[in-house]
Amino acid sequence: MDTNMHRTALSALALLLATSLSACDSQPPATDGKTLFQKKCGTCHSMKDGVHKVGPSLAGIIGRKAGSTDFTRYKALKDSEILWDEDNINKWIENPKRFIDRPTAMTVKVKKVEDRQKIIDFLKGAN
Repeated sequence: MDTNMHRTALSALALLLATSLSACDSQPPATDGKTLFQKKCGTCHSMKDGVHKVGPSLAGIIGRKAGSTDFTRYKALKDSEILWDEDNINKWIENPKRFIDRPTAMTVKVKKVEDRQKIIDFLKGAN
């Protein structure tokens, strides 16, 4: 193979690599907090204040007393003394049925510590 063919092949390879990396950079990571929230929580919860779905809105949840919204569909946390801080949210989304000793409609579990933290960081940023 002559030198010109090598240069052409290397140029084409460099262009392909640069284009691929550029496309990757323009896409949000599949595991960012917002994406994880939408995947794990967004079906049942909104981030719009007062806009409830199957579960209560999670807008402003950090620092809020559990069960303190106008959401009325279920009452598992209504009279609890739980304050939604990072630790309690982490325990809740890890295993809701283990977190409280009352029946809850919440069944989703987020097993990975990193995923829970990303969701919590998203909730804090949206707070």
